[in-house]
Amino acid sequence: MTDAGTARAEDDRGERGGVRTALAGLTTRGRSFLAAGTAAAICAYVLGQSDLLRVGLLLAALPLVCATVLLRTRYRVAGSRRLSPARVPAGSEARVHLRMDNVSRLPTGLLMLQDRVPYVLGPRPRFVLDRVEPGGRREVSYRVRSDLRGRYPLGPLQLRLADPFGMCELTRSFSAHDTLTVIPQVEPLPPVRLSGDANGYGDGRQRSLALAGEDDVIPRGYRYGDDLRRVHWRSTARYGELMVRREEQPQRARCTVLLDTRALAYRGAGPDAAFEWAVSGAASVLVHMLERGFSVRLLTDTGSSVPGEGGDGFAGSGQEPADAAGLMLDTLAVIDHSDGAGLSRAYDVLRGGNEGLLVAFLGDLDEAQAAVAARMRQRSGSAVAFVLDSEAWAREPGDVAGPVSGADDRLRLLRDAGWTAVPVPRGARLDELWRRADQERTSAGAAGGTGLGGGRS
Repeated sequence: MTDAGTARAEDDRGERGGVRTALAGLTTRGRSFLAAGTAAAICAYVLGQSDLLRVGLLLAALPLVCATVLLRTRYRVAGSRRLSPARVPAGSEARVHLRMDNVSRLPTGLLMLQDRVPYVLGPRPRFVLDRVEPGGRREVSYRVRSDLRGRYPLGPLQLRLADPFGMCELTRSFSAHDTLTVIPQVEPLPPVRLSGDANGYGDGRQRSLALAGEDDVIPRGYRYGDDLRRVHWRSTARYGELMVRREEQPQRARCTVLLDTRALAYRGAGPDAAFEWAVSGAASVLVHMLERGFSVRLLTDTGSSVPGEGGDGFAGSGQEPADAAGLMLDTLAVIDHSDGAGLSRAYDVLRGGNEGLLVAFLGDLDEAQAAVAARMRQRSGSAVAFVLDSEAWAREPGDVAGPVSGADDRLRLLRDAGWTAVPVPRGARLDELWRRADQERTSAGAAGGTGLGGGRS
């Protein structure tokens, strides 16, 4: 949840601007009363009718008094907004809580609230609040929902004040804004058996060894369950507490999720488009691998990676999985098509060495880009590709399929290079394709000894 804090109306215009605002806020009724009173006063002066003059002054004074009272109360109302939650998957609802506080010593009149929201989140919410006692508060809420991922601003909150006689209405805007982040849908994936252990550690993983000399050992504090034979007595005497030798430290297995964002590789738009399926699939794999203990990074065809260039470029080793997942999901919430024509930049990032498991979500591939993707397999321990045929995705369910394209040839090229290449038909479920990839990996492993989660066995 996020709290927008307490916001007050902007009152930097001073008293003269306030008077102009009050007069401009007169309603049709108030203007009619003012005009009628002025006309009656003029007629009374011309005709010498004192009784008519009193009536005219009363009619003219009533809207002015209402505007003055309303002007003095407009600066003593505070508002706040709270989102629950601030990050929501596409297609799910979030609730926005609005709170109004009367911080003056006088009761308010009729209050009309209106919050500004983008059209994609639904209709603009409006509320009518009755009289709020001095020091009192009112709370209202509304729901927002979007099928399209992205970041959507909420606010500013607008408050319309009205007097009991309906003579004047003043509109004020609060300065506080909030942002609702709509992330891609994350689909739970089955825990298929990877090479080695079921999590990101195991005997099949690389280990970084500390220097083994007596003087070079890296000690750490004793933990319950440590073998007493590993106690380093020299460091214990130095630090005054039990210290043990840290002879080896397991390194998390790595996983790179490659997302092809080229505009020319996808067709169509909307929540059911092929590109949106690829973004959702990448988000699901990222979260799944982080939950299994892997160090994960998101890579696009432009060569940019998340969490970034700092450190080893992977998330999950030095931060909580939830924080790492939130960072990458926020990135996927606003990711869009790139203007690039190839995958060479991503290949340049991957060719530095063995990056562990590589999971790619690819759009349409021509012969040249299929060859670039095939070379990526040589730089990773194992590789899985989900290849989307955007032409098949753009066709309606009842349309007749066109001539056979070169998609099968591209898949064959990837498989010959060692990829576990899985075609993605329209409306496919990722969990089923995930199981299918594991089955194909198992079949390929029996024939050639490759594994989905590590190198060759």
